Amino acid sequence: MSLHRVSFRQWLLVAFLLIAALLGGASLRALFTLEDLMAQSRDGAQRAISLSTSAQALTERSLAMERAARQSLVLSDTQLRRRFDDAARDARGIVQRLTENELPEDEAQAWLDRLTRITGLLGGPPETALDRERAVAAEFREMDSLNAAIAQQVQQGIARRNQTLLAQLDSSRRLLAQQVMAAIGLAVAMAFGFGIWLARPFKGLERAIVGLGENRLDEPIDIPGPSDVRRLAQQLDWLRLRLSELDADKSRFLRHISHELKTPLAALREGVSLLEDGVTGELNPGQREVVHILQANTAALQGQIEALLRFNAAAFEARQLRRQRCDLLVLLEQQVDTQRLQWQARNLRVRVEGEPLEAMVDAEKIGTALANLLSNAIRFSPEGSAIHMSVLHVDGLARIDIVDGGPGVARGDRDRIFEPFYRGERQPQDAVRGTGIGLSIVQEYIAAHGGRIVLVPASTGAHFRIELPHAL
Repeated sequence: MSLHRVSFRQWLLVAFLLIAALLGGASLRALFTLEDLMAQSRDGAQRAISLSTSAQALTERSLAMERAARQSLVLSDTQLRRRFDDAARDARGIVQRLTENELPEDEAQAWLDRLTRITGLLGGPPETALDRERAVAAEFREMDSLNAAIAQQVQQGIARRNQTLLAQLDSSRRLLAQQVMAAIGLAVAMAFGFGIWLARPFKGLERAIVGLGENRLDEPIDIPGPSDVRRLAQQLDWLRLRLSELDADKSRFLRHISHELKTPLAALREGVSLLEDGVTGELNPGQREVVHILQANTAALQGQIEALLRFNAAAFEARQLRRQRCDLLVLLEQQVDTQRLQWQARNLRVRVEGEPLEAMVDAEKIGTALANLLSNAIRFSPEGSAIHMSVLHVDGLARIDIVDGGPGVARGDRDRIFEPFYRGERQPQDAVRGTGIGLSIVQEYIAAHGGRIVLVPASTGAHFRIELPHAL
């Protein structure tokens, strides 16, 4: 199966299975190692108990042999001699087992030699029985020393085996810890690598969606990756083409309808002017009032059509940015100087704060956006009030704040303030009514730069904030 046909879910399942197999293998390895160590520990404990029991049994058999041997010598009893022989046979078997479990050969041979001499002393004439009984007692005292030495050797052997087992346990523990840590590290590395590799197409999708949101419709969308991600990219590219077509249709419609409206509107205005000039005859006061109403409405309609054309042109130009390094503080100060006569005429105080801050922007369009915001602030601010403007660098963003001293934006208008041709209820009484496209054009230009403009809640006045990315 081709890798390009594998879906994101299949790749995710493969990654999960690989990581699970790695961690599962490490867990099984740890389990088997632990079982092996526990088995060795049980065997060592059983062996130690067996050896200690054998050493103790050897001492007991030696005591039994001594009693039987000395009594058989004194009493010349064959039954007691058989008891001695039985105890001696058991003792030899014990020594043999101890020899097989690391008892030194010389000590085992010394004990067997001592037993042979004792056995030899049991035979002889009755008149020498007492002498032989004393000799047997001396031999058993020597055998007691040998038994103590054998018991000590057994304990030392057990201690050595315990130390060896402990060392093996410690070595296995370190090895197991290294294997588990290596498995965890490899699993983390695999998860991190798969995460980055699988997240890369989604970053491309995110950029594509942001591009659609910013109206960058001239950039084709082609994102490599799993099959389902590529299908989603193809659907996004189809959406981009449809949006381009709809945007082109909208522009053609606006141009067409504006042209179609301007021709009859011009004839209507011309006719109203002829009526006002009395070309068709002198007008009475009522007729003249009607003519004035018609003239005012035709002028307003012409203004709306021209505003529509300006908004359409601004939306088109927003997609054609000519970015360059620009100092936003200088650009803001230039707009303040350009409108100096307007704000001085209203006796306003305009304060600009901040430090030089450069960003890659289209200076003309950002300047237009700032000019519109400043013009609105001047228009809505009462005479003698202040306008505060600032530039600030925050987390890689250029933040521009414009605060006026006007009545602010009504609560019911805040959600629609950036809609084209929407005019809020709080309009200045001494100013010409606006067209309602200034803030819409500002939003178009700011969004084209990948930024945003928001209306910040304020107790008094209107507070607009612009945030632009890629501040230098």
